[in-house]
Amino acid sequence: RNLEAVDTEIDWKAYMSEVEGVINGTYDYTQLRGDTGPLVYPAGFVYIFMGLYYVTSRGTDIRLAQHIFLGLYLATLLLVFRIYSQTRRVPPFVFLFMCCASYRVHSIFVLRLFNDPVAMALLFLSINLLLSQRWGWACGCFSLAVSVKMNVLLFAPGLLFLLLSQFGLRGALPKLGICAVLQVVLGLPFLLENPAGYLSRSFDLGRQFLFRWTVNWRFLPEALFLNRAFHLALLAAHLSLLTLFAFCRWPRSGESLLSLLKDPSKRKPPARPLTANQIVSVLFTSNFIGICFSRSLHYQFYVWYFHTLPYLLWATPSRWLTHLLRLLVLGLIELSWNTYPSTPCSSVALHLCHAVILLQLWLGSRALPEASHPLQPSKKAP
Repeated sequence: RNLEAVDTEIDWKAYMSEVEGVINGTYDYTQLRGDTGPLVYPAGFVYIFMGLYYVTSRGTDIRLAQHIFLGLYLATLLLVFRIYSQTRRVPPFVFLFMCCASYRVHSIFVLRLFNDPVAMALLFLSINLLLSQRWGWACGCFSLAVSVKMNVLLFAPGLLFLLLSQFGLRGALPKLGICAVLQVVLGLPFLLENPAGYLSRSFDLGRQFLFRWTVNWRFLPEALFLNRAFHLALLAAHLSLLTLFAFCRWPRSGESLLSLLKDPSKRKPPARPLTANQIVSVLFTSNFIGICFSRSLHYQFYVWYFHTLPYLLWATPSRWLTHLLRLLVLGLIELSWNTYPSTPCSSVALHLCHAVILLQLWLGSRALPEASHPLQPSKKAP
């Protein structure tokens, strides 16, 4: 039914204009623009949507593009289900909500043709590779996801923690090198043309958002929403909570954050293998904390964490948060994201739901979940 509405794209034509500029020989990022403004995504976005440009007859066959994104949506669900099947923490009935309940997510994937679903599909592929103990490939795939859209960096603190847990500082450096080298290789044509222009446009952490599109801060005065001091306060809160989780919740019992810098074989007590729940819990929590303190959430950003919400709510045991209350939280979050335009009430409701999840994660995660079986080392090279 969604595919009956062909002319519902929002940024697709702008994406096609941006990659067409590259096809025509413009490699200076400051000169690449679309109908909605300058190109602000890294090089991986350019290559992927350049491929879509050719497949869809120079971007004119929107119906075909929607069918491609429908396939991407189904592939994303398969990747997410594989993650959940290995953690075994979420009751099966919750998957009905994930598949059927969110009109907004279906719209973002199949109708709107944003780059956010592409980045998240690559991210979930990266997590699957981590669960298969393919750490090198996982880091490469993670870097590729970042090259499509920077929101994936919200998972980066969690990934760094896991790399240190698994390999220690010295062993983690080559994996981090994979991430860095891939970014350089992908961006090389643009870095050679105008390095400052490429870095300032594609990795602009200070980009200003429009108040009219905010989902999470509608109850604030617009002047405060745009105020740099407010942005810095959110950043400070984000980093502070990440630090608290990294020191007090993510390390396993008997470990400290500083001990993770050592080689795993030299730690006392010896390091134990990571479990699927430890990997998924750290990554999903890292991303969720970033979303809670985001300067602004726009409607397409819902896919940044929609598929992680069931795990965040059900992964840790809780006496006070019953199944019914967890479903209520999911429903209120969905309602908040489906309220257009957003209202002060919908924004407050979203923050209250986020606060409930944060409280659940803090109280229920005295240490990383250790109930699942340790991952078996891969017999093949990572």
